[in-house]
Amino acid sequence: MGPACHVAAHVVALSPAHHINQENIYMPPFKDSFQERLARANQAKTTALVKLREKPALDPEVVAARQAAQAAREAAKIEASAAKRAAIAQAKADKLARAAEAEARKPVPKTEAEKKAARDARYAARKAR
Repeated sequence: MGPACHVAAHVVALSPAHHINQENIYMPPFKDSFQERLARANQAKTTALVKLREKPALDPEVVAARQAAQAAREAAKIEASAAKRAAIAQAKADKLARAAEAEARKPVPKTEAEKKAARDARYAARKAR
């Protein structure tokens, strides 16, 4: 039994309500010639152009208000960007300051002469007991 047998076993019979009524299918006839279709397309283009020309021009006050709003948005965006860059620079400066402060708090390593002097002092203290 191959995979085709399983598929055939699961085919569900459609009820009469699911059958397609041949009367409801509409297929447009191909009786128009190419020139007729081209003429209809050109007519649709000219109709669209006429509608576009009939559209009223934008009110100059509305245009000016839109441009002012756009300029305000751009200015706010630039200001926010500058504030963000300043905050990042401040964070970097704070991090460097903390690193320098931590470095300053580290004990300074002793030189060889200081180590020898401390060793000698311990030795002398042991001998003195």
